[in-house]
Amino acid sequence: MNFSNLRIAAKLWVAVSVIIVALLALILWAGQRSAQVQDENTATQKQMTQRVVAATRWVGLTETNAARTQSLILSSEPAVEAAFKDAIAATSNEISQVQKSIEGMGLRPADIAQMEKIAASRKTMIDLRGKARQTKADGQVAEATALINTQYNPAVNAYLTNLRDFVKLQEQAAADADVATLEARAITTRTSVAAIALIVLALLAGAWWLIRSIQQPLTEANGLAARIAEGDLSQHVTSNRKDEFGDLLRSLMHMSQSLGRMVLQVRRSTDSIATASAEIASGNNDLSARTEQTASNLQQTAASMEQLTSTVRQSADNSHEASKLAARASTVAEKGGDVVRQVVNTMEDINHSSKKIADIIGVIDGIAFQTNILALNAAVEAARAGEQGRGFAVVASEVRSLAQRSAQAAKEIKGLIGDSVDKVESGARLVSEAGTTMSDIVQSVKRVTDIIGEITSAATEQSTGIGEVNQAVSNLDQMTQQNSALVEESAAAAQSLREQAEQLAQAVAVFKVSGGLGLDALAGSPSAAARAPVAQPAAYKPQPAPTRTAASKAVPAPTTIPRAATRSSAAPRDALSPPKLAAAKPVVAAGGEGDWESF
Repeated sequence: MNFSNLRIAAKLWVAVSVIIVALLALILWAGQRSAQVQDENTATQKQMTQRVVAATRWVGLTETNAARTQSLILSSEPAVEAAFKDAIAATSNEISQVQKSIEGMGLRPADIAQMEKIAASRKTMIDLRGKARQTKADGQVAEATALINTQYNPAVNAYLTNLRDFVKLQEQAAADADVATLEARAITTRTSVAAIALIVLALLAGAWWLIRSIQQPLTEANGLAARIAEGDLSQHVTSNRKDEFGDLLRSLMHMSQSLGRMVLQVRRSTDSIATASAEIASGNNDLSARTEQTASNLQQTAASMEQLTSTVRQSADNSHEASKLAARASTVAEKGGDVVRQVVNTMEDINHSSKKIADIIGVIDGIAFQTNILALNAAVEAARAGEQGRGFAVVASEVRSLAQRSAQAAKEIKGLIGDSVDKVESGARLVSEAGTTMSDIVQSVKRVTDIIGEITSAATEQSTGIGEVNQAVSNLDQMTQQNSALVEESAAAAQSLREQAEQLAQAVAVFKVSGGLGLDALAGSPSAAARAPVAQPAAYKPQPAPTRTAASKAVPAPTTIPRAATRSSAAPRDALSPPKLAAAKPVVAAGGEGDWESF
C-alpha cells in the first residue's frame, strides 16, 4: 500500500499513532529502567544494612566475651568463674550463628577476604582465651594474667579491628551502590533525552514530508482554479493520487470541462433566446388585438348582465312580497283552526255533561221505581194489620202516587235529555268535520307559503348568481385591461431579453474551451431575427358600452361561476415552446467532445 494514496485523515492518524506509540514506549522503558535501578539499590541497601547490623552485633558480643574473659582470668572467686563460664560459651555460640548468617548473605570477594581475616583473628583469640583459662586452672595465675595483658587483649583488639573494617567495607559498599544508582539514573535520563531528540527529529522530518505532500497538490489545485477564474477552460490536468487532493484536482478538472460545455450551451441558447424574443413580440401584437376585441365584447356582456340583474332583482322583490302575504294568510288560517278546535272541545264537554244528566235521571227513575215497590209493600202490610194499619195505608198510597209521578217526570226528562244528547252528538260531529276541513285549509295554506318561500329563495339565489356573474364579467373586463398593459410590458421585456442575450454572448466570449476557436467569432453574429426591431402594440382603448332596451326575457337559473373561470386563459406562446427552441439554428456548430477549441 502506497502511503501517499492514503486519505488525509488516515495520514494524520498514522503520524499521531506513531508519535503516541514512540512516546509510550520511551515512557515505559524509562519507567521500567528507573524501577529496576531503584529495586536493585533498595535490595543492596537492605543487604548492606543487614550486614552492618550483624557485624555491629558481632562486635558487641565480642567485646562482652572479652570483658568476661578478663574478669574470669583476673578474678579469684569461684562464683565468678562459674557465672561467666556458661555465658562465655553461649555468647560464643551466638557469635558463630551471626558469622554463619553473614557468610550466607552472598558476600563479594572483598567481603569474603575480610571474613577470612575475621575468622583467623577469632580463632587466635579463642585459642589464647583457652590457653589463659588452662594456665589459671593449672594454678599459674600470674602467667595467666600476663597472657591476658600481653597476648589476649592485643588479639581481641585485632579481632575487633577486623570486624570494624568489615563494617566500614559494607558502609563503603552501600555508598558505592548509591553512586551506581545515581549513575544508572543519569544514564537512563541521557538515553531518554537522546530518544526524545530522535523522536523530535523524526517528527520534524515527517511533518516536512506531510506538509510537502499536502502543499504540492494544493498549489496545483490553486493554479487550476486561478486559470478557471481567468476564463481559461482549456487546461488538462491528470492526477493518480487516491487521496482528497487527487479527488479535488479531478473535481476541478471535471468542473472546467462542465463549464466549457455550459459556455457552449449558453452561447447556443443566446441565439435561441434572441429568436424567441422576436417571436414573443409578434405574438404580443396578435394578443393585443385579440385583447381589444375581448374587452369590447366583455363591455357589451356587462351591460346585458346589468339589465338582467335588474329584472331578476325585481322578480325577487315581488316574490318576497308574495311570501309575506302567504305567511299572513297562513297565520289567519291557523287562528281559525284554533277557534274550530276550541268549539269542538266545547261540544265534546257538552256531550259529556248531557250523558252525565241522563245517568242522573236514570238514577232518579230507579229511586222512584224502588219507592213505588216499597209503597206497595207498605200497603200490603197495612191491609194485613187491619184497623191499626189504615193510616199507614193512606200514607203508603200517597207515597206510591208521588213515586209514580216522579217516575213519569223522570221518563219525560230522560226523553228530552236523550233527544238533546243526540242533537249535541250531531253538532259535535259537524264541528269535528269543520275542524278537519279547517286543518286541511291550514295545511294547504302552509304548502302554498312554502312554495312561495322556495320561489323567493330561488329568485334570491338567481339574483345573487347573476350579481356574481356581473361581478365576474367586471373582473374579466379589468383583467383584460391589465392583460393589455401586460402585453405592452411583455413587448418591452422581449426587447430587453434580446439585448441581454447579446450581452450574455459577449460575456461568455472571454472563456477558452477545448478546440482553439474563441467565442469572439460567435459573439459578433447574433441572428437576424434577434436584431429585427420589435413592434410596439397599440395602446388599449376601452369601447363605450352599447345602449340596450330593457327587454324582459326568461332568464335561466344562475349557476355559481368558479373563481378559476374568471381568469383569462393564457394564449400558447409558440416562441418559447421547447420545439421552437430546439428548432432554433445555432450560429456555430458545436465541435466533438474529443476536440479542443476556444470560442
